[in-house]
Amino acid sequence: MIRAVIVEDEAVSFKLLQKILTDNCKDVEVVGYAESSKRAIDLIKVLNPDIIFLDIQMQDGSGFTVLEAFDQIDFGIIFVTAHDQYAIKAIKWSALDYILKPVNPEDLKAALAKFKKSAKMPANQLRHTALIENIKEKKNSPNKIVLPTNEEYHIVSPDEIIRCQSDNYYTNIFLTNGKKVLVSKTLKEYEQLLSDSGFLRTHNSHLINIKYIKTFVRLEGGYIVMTDDKIVPVSRRKKNEVLELISNM
Repeated sequence: MIRAVIVEDEAVSFKLLQKILTDNCKDVEVVGYAESSKRAIDLIKVLNPDIIFLDIQMQDGSGFTVLEAFDQIDFGIIFVTAHDQYAIKAIKWSALDYILKPVNPEDLKAALAKFKKSAKMPANQLRHTALIENIKEKKNSPNKIVLPTNEEYHIVSPDEIIRCQSDNYYTNIFLTNGKKVLVSKTLKEYEQLLSDSGFLRTHNSHLINIKYIKTFVRLEGGYIVMTDDKIVPVSRRKKNEVLELISNM
């Protein structure tokens, strides 16, 4: 059984989540409930749960303060939140999961399935460390992004990414140190994550960090040479956007 603690300051929301878990997730046992951040910290230390369902907006502060109280986070986390766009972005950058209120049973089951898979991966702590750093940044674009592969997690800053290239439902991430990381997310997801960090989608299969544009060649429909000397195509509909961007650099 998966032992769970629910951290939620609204009794109605707690009861709803508990009922959904009881009705839909037979392998999850709710062993504790905390209605405040302080109570949650004490309860987690005593019960040592496998996973916590953590409300982000608490009356006595942010749910993130719960995580900051632990030097080592050895439990899974599924965030439960209203439409807090900054928090959601920080969570996504850290490759962690969240579900929106009101909780949908299918979303909950999907998040639990991801938890079961990721719990077996090494260096899980890295995602939580990245999240804390991103939350503390307090700016539009978080500082660290977690790249999940099938075997491990890589933590990099956006400045370390030269370009991203689609590989069906995966994405190849090319880094400044010469490494290539195959990530189990689509290029569209990275376009959304990196939209405020100086990245441009030049083609259906390519997303580039404009910081590393070396040359734009207008011939043959147009293409870009990056600082790693790799050629990136530019689609016809993106050509004017690229020209305008380069003229303003």
